[in-house]
Amino acid sequence: MSLTISIDAMGGDNGPEITIPASLECLRNSPNLKLILVGDEAVIKRLLPNDLSPYQDRLSIHHASQCVEMDESPSKALKNKKDSSMRVAINLVKEGQADACVSAGNTGALMATARFVLKMIPGIDRPAIISTLPSIHGHTHVLDLGANVDCSAEHLFQFAIMGNELVKAVEGIEHPKVGLLNIGEEDTKGNEQVKTAAKLLENSSLNYIGYVEGNSLNAGSIKVDLIVTDGFVGNVALKSIEGAAKMIGTTLKEAFSKNIFTQLVAIIAYPVLKSFKQRIDPRLYNGASFLGLKGLVIKSHGGADRLAFKTAIQLAEVEAKQDVIKKISEQVEKTLALRDIT
Repeated sequence: MSLTISIDAMGGDNGPEITIPASLECLRNSPNLKLILVGDEAVIKRLLPNDLSPYQDRLSIHHASQCVEMDESPSKALKNKKDSSMRVAINLVKEGQADACVSAGNTGALMATARFVLKMIPGIDRPAIISTLPSIHGHTHVLDLGANVDCSAEHLFQFAIMGNELVKAVEGIEHPKVGLLNIGEEDTKGNEQVKTAAKLLENSSLNYIGYVEGNSLNAGSIKVDLIVTDGFVGNVALKSIEGAAKMIGTTLKEAFSKNIFTQLVAIIAYPVLKSFKQRIDPRLYNGASFLGLKGLVIKSHGGADRLAFKTAIQLAEVEAKQDVIKKISEQVEKTLALRDIT
């Protein structure tokens, strides 16, 4: 099955210096993958190798005269950057020339542009950002990670439906375990939005296991496949986890560098430390999906290196192969139909 992904080659802190090498590596590893590099054609050509024969007809360039800056206002980007690499890459999805779009650009501008161009799936009020976090059980999918600061119970319920379909498709889990993030597992805890969302989930066909606390994001006693929360809490939790991982890494490095004896210990412990680093390496979890849109858009971390951006492209490839957007749309339609009946 051949898939085409449009790449916002100019987006991110490092732009084409990262996006192009990562794209070429994905092409080398995926013989059925086609990529469209969107951006300044002169810049892109300068960074491409002279010999493109290994990629045959699987790599093309689509010129875009503008670029959205990382600190640019989403509204200004939407109004004034209609020929930006970000906008054009999303347009290609809208026009059916690409199955998915990947960008490391400005998150707010990407969300605003994607929502404007692709529109929402009928029955879904707001898009949500979903990604995976490493855990002692492997990894956990979490949404929303920042698209919506204030959410109603209905929004949380919609997030759960979308996230559940994505996990089923990507992980091959027939009945993912769905948890609702709360300040405790007891029924009496939580605000009204969370309590009402819990009732909606309890009466749904989802495999809802109840409230889960913050430790379930990484180290809960049971495996949770999908954790649902609002964008404010989700984003704070994500940044806290990233900060904790950085602190642990820095502390270990300092501890093993104190003197000759700790350096010798570090050499002995190197295989364990290497395994630990790989287990929590954020680059291997890079790529967040914008759910709720009529097209597939993957957001890469702005500071992604080659490995991280490659991971985001691979995520887009998997979700496109599994036709995640269609499955979400069908499930939302089915859920609405059941509501009308009851």
